[in-house]
Amino acid sequence: MLHYLEFGAVFAGPFASLLLSAALTTFKLTVASWLLATGLGTVLAVLRASGITPLRKAVEAFVSYHQNIPLLAQIFLWYFGVPTLLPDAVQSWVNAHDGEVIYASIAIGLCMSAFFSEDIRSGLRSVPHGQYEASRSLGLSFFATMRFVTFPLAFRSALPSFVNHTVMMFKDTSLAMAIGAAEMTYVVRQIENETFRTFEAYAVATAFYLAVSLGLMGLGAMVANRIQIKAR
Repeated sequence: MLHYLEFGAVFAGPFASLLLSAALTTFKLTVASWLLATGLGTVLAVLRASGITPLRKAVEAFVSYHQNIPLLAQIFLWYFGVPTLLPDAVQSWVNAHDGEVIYASIAIGLCMSAFFSEDIRSGLRSVPHGQYEASRSLGLSFFATMRFVTFPLAFRSALPSFVNHTVMMFKDTSLAMAIGAAEMTYVVRQIENETFRTFEAYAVATAFYLAVSLGLMGLGAMVANRIQIKAR
Protein backbone atom coordinates (compact mmCIF):
# COMPACT_ATOMS: atom_id res chain seq x y z
CA MET A 1 0.00 0.00 0.00
CA LEU A 2 1.28 3.45 -0.92
CA HIS A 3 2.36 5.40 2.14
CA TYR A 4 1.62 9.11 2.05
CA LEU A 5 3.88 11.47 3.93
CA GLU A 6 2.24 13.21 6.86
CA PHE A 7 4.75 15.44 8.61
CA GLY A 8 1.92 17.05 10.52
CA ALA A 9 1.58 13.88 12.59
CA VAL A 10 5.11 14.35 13.91
CA PHE A 11 4.27 17.85 15.17
CA ALA A 12 0.72 17.14 16.34
CA GLY A 13 -0.41 17.44 19.95
CA PRO A 14 2.40 17.34 22.50
CA PHE A 15 5.02 16.29 19.95
CA ALA A 16 5.92 19.84 18.96
CA SER A 17 6.81 20.78 22.53
CA LEU A 18 8.72 17.52 22.91
CA LEU A 19 10.79 18.33 19.83
CA LEU A 20 11.50 21.81 21.13
CA SER A 21 12.57 20.42 24.50
CA ALA A 22 14.73 17.85 22.73
CA ALA A 23 16.43 20.57 20.69
CA LEU A 24 17.15 22.56 23.86
CA THR A 25 18.57 19.46 25.57
CA THR A 26 20.78 18.79 22.55
CA PHE A 27 22.07 22.37 22.65
CA LYS A 28 22.64 22.07 26.40
CA LEU A 29 24.67 18.91 25.89
CA THR A 30 26.65 20.54 23.09
CA VAL A 31 27.46 23.74 24.96
CA ALA A 32 28.40 22.00 28.22
CA SER A 33 30.57 19.46 26.41
CA TRP A 34 32.18 22.14 24.25
CA LEU A 35 33.08 24.33 27.22
CA LEU A 36 34.66 21.39 29.04
CA ALA A 37 36.46 20.16 25.93
CA THR A 38 37.78 23.60 25.00
CA GLY A 39 38.99 24.51 28.48
CA LEU A 40 40.56 21.15 29.24
CA GLY A 41 41.94 20.79 25.72
CA THR A 42 43.72 24.13 26.04
CA VAL A 43 45.22 23.14 29.39
CA LEU A 44 46.37 19.80 27.99
CA ALA A 45 48.00 21.46 24.98
CA VAL A 46 49.86 23.93 27.22
CA LEU A 47 51.04 21.18 29.57
CA ARG A 48 52.26 19.12 26.66
CA ALA A 49 54.13 22.11 25.24
CA SER A 50 55.71 22.95 28.60
CA GLY A 51 58.51 20.45 28.09
CA ILE A 52 58.05 18.88 31.55
CA THR A 53 58.42 15.15 30.86
CA PRO A 54 56.01 13.74 33.53
CA LEU A 55 53.28 16.17 32.47
CA ARG A 56 53.85 15.44 28.79
CA LYS A 57 53.63 11.68 29.40
CA ALA A 58 50.45 12.08 31.44
CA VAL A 59 48.81 14.17 28.71
CA GLU A 60 49.87 11.66 26.05
CA ALA A 61 48.27 8.85 28.08
CA PHE A 62 45.06 10.89 28.55
CA VAL A 63 44.82 11.68 24.84
CA SER A 64 45.58 8.11 23.79
CA TYR A 65 42.92 6.71 26.11
CA HIS A 66 40.14 9.03 25.00
CA GLN A 67 40.95 8.77 21.30
CA ASN A 68 41.00 4.98 21.27
CA ILE A 69 38.02 4.07 23.46
CA PRO A 70 34.57 4.28 21.78
CA LEU A 71 32.66 7.30 23.00
CA LEU A 72 29.61 5.19 23.79
CA ALA A 73 31.72 3.03 26.12
CA GLN A 74 32.96 6.19 27.85
CA ILE A 75 29.38 7.41 28.30
CA PHE A 76 28.41 4.04 29.83
CA LEU A 77 31.41 4.19 32.16
CA TRP A 78 30.41 7.61 33.43
CA TYR A 79 26.70 6.83 33.74
CA PHE A 80 26.83 3.30 35.16
CA GLY A 81 30.32 3.06 36.64
CA VAL A 82 31.33 6.40 38.12
CA PRO A 83 28.16 6.88 40.25
CA THR A 84 29.01 3.69 42.16
CA LEU A 85 32.16 5.43 43.41
CA LEU A 86 30.37 8.58 44.57
CA PRO A 87 28.86 9.26 47.99
CA ASP A 88 25.10 8.72 48.20
CA ALA A 89 24.48 12.43 48.72
CA VAL A 90 26.35 13.30 45.52
CA GLN A 91 24.54 10.59 43.56
CA SER A 92 21.18 11.87 44.77
CA TRP A 93 22.02 15.46 43.83
CA VAL A 94 23.16 14.49 40.33
CA ASN A 95 20.11 12.29 39.75
CA ALA A 96 17.86 15.15 40.84
CA HIS A 97 19.49 17.54 38.36
CA ASP A 98 19.17 15.63 35.08
CA GLY A 99 21.97 13.16 35.70
CA GLU A 100 21.81 11.72 32.19
CA VAL A 101 22.73 15.09 30.69
CA ILE A 102 25.42 15.75 33.31
CA TYR A 103 27.19 12.42 32.83
CA ALA A 104 26.86 12.53 29.05
CA SER A 105 28.28 16.07 28.97
CA ILE A 106 31.26 15.03 31.08
CA ALA A 107 31.96 11.94 28.99
CA ILE A 108 31.66 13.77 25.66
CA GLY A 109 33.61 16.78 26.92
CA LEU A 110 36.50 14.67 28.24
CA CYS A 111 36.65 12.63 25.05
CA MET A 112 36.60 15.66 22.75
CA SER A 113 39.15 17.52 24.89
CA ALA A 114 41.68 14.97 23.64
CA PHE A 115 40.89 15.88 20.04
CA PHE A 116 40.78 19.61 20.77
CA SER A 117 44.15 19.43 22.51
CA GLU A 118 45.66 17.83 19.42
CA ASP A 119 44.13 20.56 17.25
CA ILE A 120 45.65 23.24 19.46
CA ARG A 121 48.95 21.37 19.60
CA SER A 122 49.10 21.25 15.80
CA GLY A 123 48.41 24.98 15.73
CA LEU A 124 51.18 25.61 18.25
CA ARG A 125 53.63 23.58 16.16
CA SER A 126 52.77 25.69 13.11
CA VAL A 127 53.93 28.89 14.84
CA PRO A 128 57.57 29.69 13.94
CA HIS A 129 59.85 29.04 16.90
CA GLY A 130 61.38 32.48 16.36
CA GLN A 131 58.13 34.04 17.60
CA TYR A 132 58.51 32.17 20.88
CA GLU A 133 62.19 33.04 21.25
CA ALA A 134 61.57 36.71 20.48
CA SER A 135 58.82 36.90 23.10
CA ARG A 136 60.96 35.26 25.76
CA SER A 137 63.88 37.53 24.92
CA LEU A 138 61.60 40.51 25.57
CA GLY A 139 61.02 39.27 29.10
CA LEU A 140 57.68 37.48 28.74
CA SER A 141 57.19 34.37 30.83
CA PHE A 142 56.28 31.02 29.26
CA PHE A 143 52.58 31.41 30.05
CA ALA A 144 52.53 35.09 28.97
CA THR A 145 54.13 34.10 25.68
CA MET A 146 51.53 31.40 25.19
CA ARG A 147 48.66 33.75 26.02
CA PHE A 148 49.63 36.86 24.06
CA VAL A 149 51.79 35.58 21.20
CA THR A 150 51.70 31.86 20.48
CA PHE A 151 48.02 31.04 21.07
CA PRO A 152 46.53 33.82 18.90
CA LEU A 153 48.70 32.64 16.01
CA ALA A 154 48.08 28.97 16.69
CA PHE A 155 44.32 29.47 16.84
CA ARG A 156 44.26 30.64 13.22
CA SER A 157 45.92 27.43 12.09
CA ALA A 158 43.89 25.18 14.35
CA LEU A 159 40.49 26.69 13.56
CA PRO A 160 39.48 24.44 10.60
CA SER A 161 40.06 21.16 12.47
CA PHE A 162 38.65 22.76 15.64
CA VAL A 163 35.40 23.53 13.83
CA ASN A 164 35.26 20.03 12.32
CA HIS A 165 35.61 18.44 15.75
CA THR A 166 32.97 20.80 17.15
CA VAL A 167 30.53 19.61 14.49
CA MET A 168 31.48 16.00 15.24
CA MET A 169 30.88 16.63 18.94
CA PHE A 170 27.44 18.09 18.22
CA LYS A 171 26.49 15.00 16.22
CA ASP A 172 27.89 12.69 18.90
CA THR A 173 25.45 14.09 21.45
CA SER A 174 22.96 11.68 19.86
CA LEU A 175 24.81 8.86 21.67
CA ALA A 176 23.41 10.22 24.93
CA MET A 177 20.10 8.58 24.00
CA ALA A 178 21.67 5.27 25.10
CA ILE A 179 21.48 6.36 28.75
CA GLY A 180 18.07 8.01 28.44
CA ALA A 181 19.01 11.65 27.87
CA ALA A 182 15.99 13.25 26.20
CA GLU A 183 17.90 14.78 23.28
CA MET A 184 16.70 14.90 19.68
CA THR A 185 17.35 11.30 18.62
CA TYR A 186 15.79 9.92 21.80
CA VAL A 187 12.62 12.00 21.44
CA VAL A 188 12.27 11.36 17.71
CA ARG A 189 12.44 7.63 18.38
CA GLN A 190 9.65 8.00 20.94
CA ILE A 191 7.53 9.94 18.46
CA GLU A 192 8.12 7.31 15.78
CA ASN A 193 7.02 4.57 18.17
CA GLU A 194 3.78 6.41 18.92
CA THR A 195 2.90 7.66 15.43
CA PHE A 196 4.41 4.88 13.25
CA ARG A 197 5.59 7.67 10.95
CA THR A 198 9.12 6.36 10.62
CA PHE A 199 10.28 8.34 7.60
CA GLU A 200 8.74 11.61 8.74
CA ALA A 201 10.10 11.34 12.30
CA TYR A 202 13.67 10.58 11.31
CA ALA A 203 13.53 13.09 8.46
CA VAL A 204 12.83 15.79 11.05
CA ALA A 205 15.85 14.65 13.07
CA THR A 206 17.98 14.55 9.93
CA ALA A 207 16.94 18.07 8.97
CA PHE A 208 17.73 19.31 12.51
CA TYR A 209 21.22 17.82 12.62
CA LEU A 210 21.97 18.94 9.06
CA ALA A 211 20.82 22.52 9.69
CA VAL A 212 22.79 22.90 12.91
CA SER A 213 25.92 21.26 11.46
CA LEU A 214 25.86 23.54 8.42
CA GLY A 215 25.27 26.50 10.72
CA LEU A 216 28.31 25.62 12.82
CA MET A 217 30.46 25.22 9.72
CA GLY A 218 29.21 28.54 8.38
CA LEU A 219 29.96 30.23 11.69
CA GLY A 220 33.44 28.73 11.66
CA ALA A 221 34.04 30.00 8.13
CA MET A 222 32.88 33.48 9.14
CA VAL A 223 35.23 33.53 12.15
CA ALA A 224 38.12 32.27 10.01
CA ASN A 225 37.50 35.03 7.49
CA ARG A 226 37.48 37.69 10.20
CA ILE A 227 40.68 36.60 11.94
CA GLN A 228 42.79 35.65 8.95
CA ILE A 229 45.88 37.73 8.35
CA LYS A 230 45.25 39.97 5.37
CA ALA A 231 47.97 40.17 2.76
CA ARG A 232 49.22 43.72 2.20
